[in-house]
Amino acid sequence: MDGRQRMQIGEVAARTGLSLRTIRHYEDAALVVPSARSQGGFRLYTETDVARLMVIRRMKPLGFTLDQMRELLDATDRLDAEDGAAPEERAALLARVRGYERAAAEQVDRLRVQLSRAEEFAGDLRARLERESARTA
Repeated sequence: MDGRQRMQIGEVAARTGLSLRTIRHYEDAALVVPSARSQGGFRLYTETDVARLMVIRRMKPLGFTLDQMRELLDATDRLDAEDGAAPEERAALLARVRGYERAAAEQVDRLRVQLSRAEEFAGDLRARLERESARTA
């Protein structure tokens, strides 16, 4: 072993809030690959694997596809590689990450509008119920 703490899939699921089935799905989609297997064949994950799953978990509700997740993870992996990317490749990778940041920010703005409308609707219903409750009291 290389000294990094290894976790079984159940611990990773508890830490990420993802189901075992979802983690296996992301493995099948080649978004995350367990760093090792135990002698008994159990998947073993590291903190790096957990961080990858957290990126995926954060991208999912923003509507990113599996291919987009894969593309962003590939870009960040290449940026983080020890051998380092050539300056022009690094610039292209950073531009790709910036594009995802912009797309995420736009989706967050759309979700804020939706949340505001949902809160307004819930407030309207609450007010209606309070009026009805006052009428029948």
